[in-house]
Amino acid sequence: MPSESVTLQQAADELGVHYMTAYRYVRHGQLTATKRDGIWQVERTDLDAFRSGSTPAARRGAGRAVEAPWADRMYARLVVGDANGAWGVVEGAMAAGATPQKIYTEVVSPALVTIGERWAAGELDISVEHRATGIVQRLIGRLGPQFVRRGRSRGTVVVGAPRGETHSLVVSMLADLLRATGWDVSDLGADTPAESFFAAVTEVDPVAVVVSVTNVDNLPAARELCAQLGPALNGQPLLVGGRAVDSAEVAASIGDVRWVPDVDSLVGELAVVAAGSRTA
Repeated sequence: MPSESVTLQQAADELGVHYMTAYRYVRHGQLTATKRDGIWQVERTDLDAFRSGSTPAARRGAGRAVEAPWADRMYARLVVGDANGAWGVVEGAMAAGATPQKIYTEVVSPALVTIGERWAAGELDISVEHRATGIVQRLIGRLGPQFVRRGRSRGTVVVGAPRGETHSLVVSMLADLLRATGWDVSDLGADTPAESFFAAVTEVDPVAVVVSVTNVDNLPAARELCAQLGPALNGQPLLVGGRAVDSAEVAASIGDVRWVPDVDSLVGELAVVAAGSRTA
């Protein structure tokens, strides 16, 4: 039996708040709601959970960033295609103290992973994943300028994904995260042929080249890319990471590359490369 639902206005009345306050809860991902025939509807179970799990301060829109399930809230907004609500989650998390970097790594990325896993399990239609991807692309567009760091550049890094890899969001977020730490980035995006990597390396003379692989089916393409690109580099390292490269053994199977299991490792590895180039 489907659970009982109420309108958002009815939910606001039961919570003792103004309608716009209840709508802000929805935008910030604190209260799950779905728009049906132009009217926001809240499942009774979700309303009861919100009421029982929130302090009076939380019901007024306050909260502590450490305890707030921001990734779950982002997932809830993305899966129903609520672009405004997804941005509301970003605003709520940042108001609670999250940095733009944390928005990418601890809010948006986990939500996308959950959607991808549920699609792979046959629990979500591919249209849901594509719609969520479009929303996140717009979020990245709005957040991108906040990653620009003033001052002298530490050098240029080429970032891209091999032919056949369609996960461009990963590359876009990675590029922004590197810009925030002082690097210029030549962002080649996803599904990039080896020839384009060659052209970028020739043009910008990068400190390093980063290859992102999300789907294990694209590991052969990554091996081919690195085998072709490696000899053409002038001592610049090839750094490889992504969900598909989940161990040092997998990285070693790709070729003469350095494994970067996460963003922090990548930033640290680039710092070592930069220090070496200064002392060379």
